[in-house]
Amino acid sequence: MEDAMVVCRQLGCLRAIAAPRGAHFGEGTGQIWLDEVECKGTESSLSQCPANPWGKENCNHGEDAGVICSEVKLVNGPTPCAGRVEVLRNQEWGTVCENGWDINEAHVVCREVGCGDAIAASGGAQFGQGSGPTWIDEVTCTGSEDYLSKCPAKTLAEHRCDHSKDAGVECSEVPEVRLENGPNRCSGRVEIFHNRLWGTVCDDDWDLEDAKVVCRYLGCGAALSAPRGAHFGAGSGPIWLDGVNCTGTEKSISKCNANYQVKSDCSHIKEAGVVCREVRLMNGSDRCSGRVELYRNEQWGTICDDGWDLQDAQVVCQAMNCGNALSALGGAHYGQGSGTIWPKRLNCMGNERFLKECPKSPWEEHSCDHKRDASVECSSTFILCHVI
Repeated sequence: MEDAMVVCRQLGCLRAIAAPRGAHFGEGTGQIWLDEVECKGTESSLSQCPANPWGKENCNHGEDAGVICSEVKLVNGPTPCAGRVEVLRNQEWGTVCENGWDINEAHVVCREVGCGDAIAASGGAQFGQGSGPTWIDEVTCTGSEDYLSKCPAKTLAEHRCDHSKDAGVECSEVPEVRLENGPNRCSGRVEIFHNRLWGTVCDDDWDLEDAKVVCRYLGCGAALSAPRGAHFGAGSGPIWLDGVNCTGTEKSISKCNANYQVKSDCSHIKEAGVVCREVRLMNGSDRCSGRVELYRNEQWGTICDDGWDLQDAQVVCQAMNCGNALSALGGAHYGQGSGTIWPKRLNCMGNERFLKECPKSPWEEHSCDHKRDASVECSSTFILCHVI
């Protein structure tokens, strides 16, 4: 995909959305000039990318490469992820008619322009009237298509729509940071959304202070570790950041000192990761048993045993990668904790990924004391005992 990014940029097109192989657009003829192209995604032209010498290849035309660049953009909206939908046809930008325009079409557009989920599909030129041709009308998407051109639609010659009926969309903003390829949403390879593209972070100078900022931004509690060396696997796309130097107090990684460019001495085998934890087990016989503690508002606290049951314990055990819950214990079974006692009562179904997803009484509205701290014992404890 990095190679496709460069081609689309060089041609003056928008973001690359696919890099088909195997002569997807048919076999070419003549000399095959390039082989083993390895762009980083930020080069201005294909000639700047590492590759075999021109004409030195071990290919046939059945392996011809192709690209698909986005032909959709959002115009005149309050954010980059909202606006009038415009499409590129015959080297000219035009609009989309509102007839039949609904949330399914909006889902496809939001995906193609690199934004989040579709929030609304608008008509009536909500984001102002465009100019030029109204290229398509009565677009019919299922919502699962990768790009708008895959959806059936009437063409310019088949309709009489005007710009008072230009279609628009509102998409959710993409978060600045995400964690990929980890065991849960709070652990994984750090990826940054920059210039409408997801990319990774080089692990040069990456440490726990940097990880703290990522964990806090994602609402994932305390940073446990800041693994380096592509611990969660090598990513793809640009390496956006290098030399990140957070103090640990910043609200987002964009507020930290860093080098915002692709470094020639960094590669995807040197990518940064984080492991965050919103819950921990304390004072148990091993890591899968103990008093349950939650990280909230920059501090650890305990949970009251009022209503504490096996469904609540199940969520804790799953979040800790400790298998299934064997028991949900109250009465400070693993000793009394300290600090804040967070919720009085949880009401988990048992299938939630994190305790924060469970219905609960208001935070800090209770009269519980640490004699009633809740604890769990998970199946990994049971299994380890029998292995020993």
